[in-house]
Amino acid sequence: MTLEHPPAAPLPGALMAAEIAEQPAVLGRVVTQGVGDVEAVAGRIREARPRFVMVAARGTSDHAALYFKYLVEIVLGLPCGLASPSTTTAYGAEPDLRDVLWVAVSQSGGSPDLLESTRAAGRAGALTLAVTNNAESPLAATAELHLDVRAGVERAVAATKTYTATLLTLWLLVDEWSGRRQLDLDALVAAAEEAVHVSGVEEVAGHYRFVDKLVLTGRGYAYPTAREAALKLMETSYLAAHAFSGADLLHGPLAMVDTDRPVLALVPHGTAGRALGPVLERLRDRGADLTVVGDAESAGQRPAIALPRVAEELSPLIEIIPMQRLAHAMALARHEDPDAPRGLSKVTRTT
Repeated sequence: MTLEHPPAAPLPGALMAAEIAEQPAVLGRVVTQGVGDVEAVAGRIREARPRFVMVAARGTSDHAALYFKYLVEIVLGLPCGLASPSTTTAYGAEPDLRDVLWVAVSQSGGSPDLLESTRAAGRAGALTLAVTNNAESPLAATAELHLDVRAGVERAVAATKTYTATLLTLWLLVDEWSGRRQLDLDALVAAAEEAVHVSGVEEVAGHYRFVDKLVLTGRGYAYPTAREAALKLMETSYLAAHAFSGADLLHGPLAMVDTDRPVLALVPHGTAGRALGPVLERLRDRGADLTVVGDAESAGQRPAIALPRVAEELSPLIEIIPMQRLAHAMALARHEDPDAPRGLSKVTRTT
């Protein structure tokens, strides 16, 4: 008689770890499989010649939207704002959106408020684009244009590969829209591979293991990363993580920084890293428990986690990977399962 043993339960965090490691391959797929769709969508947008861009998103996608805002304003020279879907869904506002490109970013494509606000934007005269990880979603069907981020099925609740795939899809759109076409895909994938294995993450996780409050900061393109990293830490380790731009941190919140509230600063090379220099000086002057992730030259000190260098516009795709690993490692150190955060589901429905 043969006894059959039930399959072993997956180790806590196994799904999130696998999806973090999958990101270099996903980034390659975004480019090789999605280039035709990006060219078509960018061509349609160029024909429409929008004078303003509005982006609607929630949660992790909201941080991708913030990254897109920086790209649109810096690369394209167009004003770009983050929409408030509740002005339409809750208050019934009907703004005039002629000459506006409305971009709804949602991994699932199933958020009711994004769906309704996108419908309303189309009725108000906007050219609407949905950016999702689900080509069959209601949002993809509602918008006039759609881009699939091609991340594949994401099983862990905490978004990892869908986030970086969305960032790259949005960057490719701006790159094609602007006519530059300047991606070095091999260098980007190599940097992502390095970020998946870069040292220092476990040491930082051990340092932060028992904290219940944490401040994250960054400037420019690194600011969306600070916000996304804070969200990952909150949803997997249940600590109070607050993200501020470096400029905002100096206007009041700096007062709360002390030895009991450590600061994690994202300092990539380039303009964003240099702009954070005065903030780092103020933090050091206050005797803050300061951990730097990024570039030694920009930070003025050896970073706890050194980031591989890529073009600054693309650095958010790389610098978030060690932060995802940090969230994963801290959750395990605190005896939590980052694959299934308490009380959270993969799709959050708001109206």
